[in-house]
Amino acid sequence: MTDQPHDNGQPDQPPRPLRFLTLQQVADELNTKHSTIRALIASGDLPAIQIGGRGQWRIERTKLEDYITGAYAKARTDIARGDVGTTLEAVD
Repeated sequence: MTDQPHDNGQPDQPPRPLRFLTLQQVADELNTKHSTIRALIASGDLPAIQIGGRGQWRIERTKLEDYITGAYAKARTDIARGDVGTTLEAVD
């Protein structure tokens, strides 16, 4: 069915992922709280932009992916140093 043209004669294309995500979308994706995402933004760990003057913040999907990649790298470093005992115990 994806090979069938639309009315404009073009074949179906998969939807493009959103470029910018709301804080709630990021929280859902990371399975964490909205307040945790706000804290990551406030600390500078997760870059975000403010849209308008009403406190609407957005995170670019590529910045979220960069944050996740960095978090994995930090975890590998912490594990290699043996610096995860209390962190992993809290998860269990």
